[in-house]
Amino acid sequence: MIRMKKTEKEWKSKLTEDQYKILREKGTEPPFSGKLLHNKEKGKYMCAACGTELFSSYAKFDSGTGWPSFTEAKNVKLKDDFNHGMHRIEVLCKKCGSHLGHVFDDVPNGRRFCINSACLIFRKK
Repeated sequence: MIRMKKTEKEWKSKLTEDQYKILREKGTEPPFSGKLLHNKEKGKYMCAACGTELFSSYAKFDSGTGWPSFTEAKNVKLKDDFNHGMHRIEVLCKKCGSHLGHVFDDVPNGRRFCINSACLIFRKK
C-alpha cells in the first residue's frame, strides 16, 4: 500500500475540528457519544481521513465500552503506545497514518479493536 502524505495544514482543511483532534493529534471522543456506536447496518467502515477500508460490519460487535468495537481489521498498523503511564497498542490507518483507537486482548479467543466513530465513514452495502 502506498503511504499517503499531507501537510498538517492540508489535514486541517480536510477534517472537522473533532476529526483532526482524534485522527492527527491522537485524541479520543467521549464514550457513548460516537454516531456509529449503535450502527447495525451491513457495509464497510472506511478511514475518515483517506477513505481506506478498515473494518467490515460483520466484525462489529457491542462491547459495552462506549466505542465501536471490531474483532478484526484491514489495512491497519499497530504500534506500542506508552502514553498516560500505561502500555497500550495503538491502531493506525496503514495508508495515511491517522490514529484510530487502540486494540485490546480482552475478549474470548481474540482481540477488540476499540475505534473512535469520528475516525470512520460508513458505506452501506
